[in-house]
Amino acid sequence: MPTDPSSSPALRASDAERDQTIAVLHDAVADGRLDPAEFDERVDAALASRTVDALSSLVTDLIGAPTELLTIKERHGHVRRDGPWRLPHRLALRTAWSAVLLDLTRAVRSGPELVIEMRVSGGAVELVLAPGMVVDANDLSVRHGALDISSDAGDDTPETLRIHLAGRMRHGSIVTRWQAPPATR
Repeated sequence: MPTDPSSSPALRASDAERDQTIAVLHDAVADGRLDPAEFDERVDAALASRTVDALSSLVTDLIGAPTELLTIKERHGHVRRDGPWRLPHRLALRTAWSAVLLDLTRAVRSGPELVIEMRVSGGAVELVLAPGMVVDANDLSVRHGALDISSDAGDDTPETLRIHLAGRMRHGSIVTRWQAPPATR
């Protein structure tokens, strides 16, 4: 298992994030994707992990293969993605009069950039971000809508993920919300 040097500038892991990683490991051993010895090894590593990246590396091969494109479609409903889910390289958001929450704080990243191709009519899109994530909405066309997007958390954290918003939004809103850094142990 990877080591986790204390001098790493990566985001520190919280107890809740360790518990969530261990829950994914429990599911994997119950499904037969991990044998008991590897499960024990990964749980020990999760308990000793100091950063979110170290925790993510313990479950990356269990969440599913990276996808090039993920399409989310919804009409008059709710969409919620949170916890440890696999971020594709591109996400196509096709919604009409729906509430969408995409929590990227614990998502397993496929690379340093996520492109969200939007075709949104009505409703609201909320992005929950962690320090180090940067939002670029320069290629997003908005008509009769509201944007509340800050480009970064404003805390001088080095960039770890660039989120590029493209496409169009009509009669809706897009908001970013920054998750506070987790308490260190």
